[in-house]
Amino acid sequence: MATSPRMATALRSGEALSEFYSDVVLGLSHPGQKELPSKYLYDEVGSALFEAICTLPEYGLSRAGRRMLERYSNEIMESVPGPVIVAELGSGSGQQTRWLLEALARRQRVHYYPIDISGSALFRCRAELGQIDMVSIVGFERAYLEGLQEVAARRRDGERLMVLFLGSTIGNFDRPAGEQFLRAVRASLRVDDVLLLATDLVKPVSTLILAYDDPTGVTAAFNKNLLARINRELDGDFDLRRFEHVVRYDESERRIEMHLRSTVWQRVTIRKAGFRFYLRKGETIWTESSHKYSSAEVIEMGERAGYRCAGQWFDFEWPVAQNLFFAV
Repeated sequence: MATSPRMATALRSGEALSEFYSDVVLGLSHPGQKELPSKYLYDEVGSALFEAICTLPEYGLSRAGRRMLERYSNEIMESVPGPVIVAELGSGSGQQTRWLLEALARRQRVHYYPIDISGSALFRCRAELGQIDMVSIVGFERAYLEGLQEVAARRRDGERLMVLFLGSTIGNFDRPAGEQFLRAVRASLRVDDVLLLATDLVKPVSTLILAYDDPTGVTAAFNKNLLARINRELDGDFDLRRFEHVVRYDESERRIEMHLRSTVWQRVTIRKAGFRFYLRKGETIWTESSHKYSSAEVIEMGERAGYRCAGQWFDFEWPVAQNLFFAV
């Protein structure tokens, strides 16, 4: 039986909700460290809070990304022979992408496919980029790999696929999982397709702690919103006043960790999932990791995952790299 677009959307939403509560129950059932996947930080409220984080003076990563792309987009795109279609994993509002699309649009009509699990982020992306001449936009409200597979299936003969992963989001994966993710992206590519990968580089710990625990409390609100989202969508009874935002740096892993720490012994019920669990005073829920890299480490990781590095561009005010890889 044919399914209408409205029904298909509802089905996907139902599947997404089922995956959400399954991941929540699994993460909060751990006998040791409880955790929640960081991708669920980005609902409509979380995406808006993250946009606010990107404007904070303490959080230099987004500004560094914009500086680099404003400065180097022409050089980057000159390194990529055409014709090219562009897919972006985790596009957000697309602010950093503008310079790349404008550089590419000077030589060809551009088909741009933003992929994000947040519908509100895709809406902002269309508003941000929809007026660029010679650029057409089709968004996919999907997980990264699912959306990328759909974009890859749309390409025409002779077109090169360029994948953008610009937010240094690879750092949210543990290092082995990050490399495995790059392999999974490679599986959707053909030889000589392109990946532009942003990576946050190692920097002083004091700088990192302040970036993820800003004095105004925006990042704390962003973190706590994950519990509020569970309350809204899964009928949970988290009392946000009983949690505090905690940031740690693991020297051996070179990563920032965000946690939510229970300030009291408490019982929490998530009614839609039929699940109840307990938290001791001082116990934490781990919500996000952000691994930091060296420039040489990024090249080696890419080579192991099936790419060759064709160039690296750096910002030294807030050390970050844009890494251009070709699939081999």
